[in-house]
Amino acid sequence: MTTTTDHPRVLEPELLDEIAAGAAERDLDRVLPFAQVRSLDQRRFGALRVPAEHGGPGASVEELIVEVIALAQADSNIAHLYRGHFGFVESLRFQPPEIQHAWYPVVLGGGTVGNASTERGGNALGSLNTTVTETERGWVLNGEKFYTTGTIFSDYTRVSAAQDPGVPGRRFAVVPVQASGVTVVDDWDGFGQKLTGTGTTRFENVSVPALNLLNRDYGSHEAVHEAAFFQLYLLAVQVGIAQAALRDAAATVRRRTRTFNTSAAGAAFKDDPLIQQIVGRMSAKAFAAKATVLEVARIHDQALQSGLQAGTHHPGYRGELPEEVYDPELAVEKAQVTVHELVLEVTQELFQTVGASATLRTKGLDRHWRNAQTVATHNPTVFRARSIGDYEINRTLPEGLNAIGDSRN
Repeated sequence: MTTTTDHPRVLEPELLDEIAAGAAERDLDRVLPFAQVRSLDQRRFGALRVPAEHGGPGASVEELIVEVIALAQADSNIAHLYRGHFGFVESLRFQPPEIQHAWYPVVLGGGTVGNASTERGGNALGSLNTTVTETERGWVLNGEKFYTTGTIFSDYTRVSAAQDPGVPGRRFAVVPVQASGVTVVDDWDGFGQKLTGTGTTRFENVSVPALNLLNRDYGSHEAVHEAAFFQLYLLAVQVGIAQAALRDAAATVRRRTRTFNTSAAGAAFKDDPLIQQIVGRMSAKAFAAKATVLEVARIHDQALQSGLQAGTHHPGYRGELPEEVYDPELAVEKAQVTVHELVLEVTQELFQTVGASATLRTKGLDRHWRNAQTVATHNPTVFRARSIGDYEINRTLPEGLNAIGDSRN
């Protein structure tokens, strides 16, 4: 791994401790972390992946993932809500110079971009009902999105849209969240990741300047890279959750004085070998999950470098992609099959280390399992396992997740 000291550290230990200190209370009371996000934006957390040639820190994917894991350990909601923003920053690497020159300065100035890609239903798989159309007064965006994670905290949101409703293909419109015609609703009703702003956003005749329209070619290096990157980011959030569960388990056992007559000679929990064994297994699983995710991040960096050498990052590239470009998707699918299981086991084993008091709502220890389970449901693991099997048997290159909609069958 390249050293994480090659770029300015945004997430100082003091900041992470401050974020972690209020995480359980915010979850209990459903307090959206606007203040914490504002603090991160002021530190230009969202600019870590801006290339050095554009005036940014030039952090590698691996270096970013190290930071995301640390932030997710402090509060997985806050780490998660930046996912769409970093996906947008990744996409800029493949855009024309005029788009890069327009948007990299925005990101370097602390501007953030949320996510608005998925529709709740009624759109056929591969198509979108949200549209961006050209009118006499310019491009106009109309539609409604759900799962718009991070948008409520952001300056802009990136909206996937079709030029004709129901027709395959898409573009991305980047619009200010405060623009006329944009309505953001905090109506996420999931039992986990409750504070990510994952709700509904509506767009009614929203004006879109030409430099706010980003093209997306199916099968391009950009499309392949971003699909894998989005899943890698979620895995980093999962690792942070596992580390938080381990931290809370060790702290709870360390200060516990009550025990059971059925324990080992009535020993304090912190000295009971069986309890120590459980915490040790949690630590080992969290370690394995992190090691796996960091290796996937390294594969992302290597694939980007291969593509850079082949010129696949240029918008006009129409050649065959080097096979290395697909390595991140294959790696992330393997990690999804294994890391989710490891993290869920860690969050469940937390409750084996103490008694019934661990289930008290005021302690908020259940949020680790709820959050991990919610993140794990983003993409069915069974589809990932099938894809890996098809590759191992038939050498079929995996296809990243890039569309959700109603089945055509």
